[in-house]
Order: sequence, then structure tokens, then C-alpha cells
Amino acid sequence: MTNQTQGTLYIGVTGNLAARVHAHRTGTGSDFCREHGLTRLVYTEPYDRIEDAIAREKSLKAWKRSWKLNLIEKANPGWTDLFDVIL
Repeated sequence: MTNQTQGTLYIGVTGNLAARVHAHRTGTGSDFCREHGLTRLVYTEPYDRIEDAIAREKSLKAWKRSWKLNLIEKANPGWTDLFDVIL
């Protein structure tokens, strides 16, 4: 989640992407997303096992910001809000 191209980033894990994005957009998700106005879904990775998703989340959170931006740029160069595209 982000608020603008190359803006503040939020990385999280959920079992229901549609519900979680809706919660962030309506201010009932994380405090961080609400405080920073993060409403755009610009990157996602699907996993079959929650354990794998959590491991990836921890890994990404340890990455340098530039690596995260590069990952998003490669998958979504226009920083398009993917919510309506994938859900």
C-alpha cells in the first residue's frame, strides 16, 4: 500500500486481500495506513501458505527502500492502483 508514486510504503499479510484493502481505505485497517493516507494497492504476491507469506513479509520489511521501489517499478511501472484490476 502507498499514498503516491514512490511515497510511503506499507507491507502486510492477509488472508483476504479485498477486505484488508477496504479496511485500509476506510481507516479501519492499520493505524500506520490511516495516519499516512495509504490507500493505493501497488504490489501483491499470492501465497498458498500463510507461513510463506509471513516469511516473505519479514524479508521485504528488512529490504532497503530502494530495493522495494525497484520491485514495485518492475511489476507496476505506473504505480497503478491494482485493487480493481486484480479483485
